[in-house]
Amino acid sequence: MSLHMSPPSPAALDRPPRVLSSELAAHTGGRVTVAGWLHRRRLLKSVAFAIVRDRAGLSQIVVAAEPARALLETLSEESVVEVTATVTANETAPGGLELTEPQFTVLSEAEPPPVELFRPTLRAGLPVLLDNAPVTLRHPRRKAAFRLAAAAVAGFRAVLSAEGFTEVHTPRIVGSATESGANVFALDYFGRPAFLAQSPQFYKQTLVGVFERVFEVGPVFRAEPHDTVRHLAQYTSLDVEFGFIESYRDVAAVLVEVVAGMLGAVAESGAFHELGISMPRLPEEVPHIHFADAMEMLGRELGEDLTGEDDLSPAHERRLGEWALREHGSDFLVVSGYPMRKRPFYTAPEPGRPGYSDSFDLLFRGTEMVTGGRRLHRYEDYVAALAARGEGTEPYESYLSVFRHGMPPHGGFAIGLERFTAQLTGAANVREVTLFPRDLHRLTP
Repeated sequence: MSLHMSPPSPAALDRPPRVLSSELAAHTGGRVTVAGWLHRRRLLKSVAFAIVRDRAGLSQIVVAAEPARALLETLSEESVVEVTATVTANETAPGGLELTEPQFTVLSEAEPPPVELFRPTLRAGLPVLLDNAPVTLRHPRRKAAFRLAAAAVAGFRAVLSAEGFTEVHTPRIVGSATESGANVFALDYFGRPAFLAQSPQFYKQTLVGVFERVFEVGPVFRAEPHDTVRHLAQYTSLDVEFGFIESYRDVAAVLVEVVAGMLGAVAESGAFHELGISMPRLPEEVPHIHFADAMEMLGRELGEDLTGEDDLSPAHERRLGEWALREHGSDFLVVSGYPMRKRPFYTAPEPGRPGYSDSFDLLFRGTEMVTGGRRLHRYEDYVAALAARGEGTEPYESYLSVFRHGMPPHGGFAIGLERFTAQLTGAANVREVTLFPRDLHRLTP
């Protein structure tokens, strides 16, 4: 089998190879070709400027003669062009370099974009940005947030791979709900009922029995009718599960190591510097507080009786985040021991305090970002846990069967990537840092 390729045109043979905007300094005085989107035009009386955007940044092209100027005047921003020009040093130009004596080739003409992408910040509300996401995502600052998220995922993978974890990829179509009581998206699977997975929880626990240490990066689906700035119907979950642990503290220790690796990868990325954000404070010893102690402290501060509360409100989380920063110099806080009635059935109880769970949430700048803890690992404990909730084992039997065949004490956690990115960048709404978000109202683009 052979591949047939058309020969290059004579013009292509004469054209210098393409370089990125970030590589121009190495070609000062020479002829190069840059290619990208026409980010901005500035048409002055005696000279014109074209700013071309590629994946690495911006290049400034000086257009002083015809026919290049006449061509530039006909183009709209976001047209795709190829420019062959001379790299010229100029202290007043962005980066100290500009391209002169250009020859333009138009690869694709564009209609005027719905917003002015050359502005430092986009002058449009979030609904407009999301409705026009295929174009507005091209804005350098919007794009930088997703490069930052990609760096965080790379850091996540690097830490866990170095610690002997195996990356796995589990099904997103499942035969039963992952967490009893939560809403799920139902679908018709060749005439049988099925659901979109709320998490890879069942599978990652099962795979502890295979690999002992596993992690996964993938989408999860929640059909919960939330309409808030922090909830999505689909988000990216960074899941971890591993065996031979003693308590939630073993899980929290790995989590802190992972978060440190994610932040380290983010700090080394160009996106971090482009966004100009501050790195959060993550001490070697992240503070821990038990749920019962947290509620007692909040009750004293607020002058309220919080006895019997089984969860933290967003306002409570913010106050606890302020306390962790003030008293411990930390943007992170582990809250352990949430009441068992608020945790999934597979959660193990806290030793000596059966009403509380051996689980935790990690708060990041006063917002819950991670849930984790120790799981049940014996079959009879699952039967008892489901019976206590008034449920039988039949809907979960394919999952529970693994516990008949020997499973070690194990636990894990899951990080919501979009919420992590929102907290890190200071985004007011998680949709700002979500590619094509899916929520209660949005199904396109």
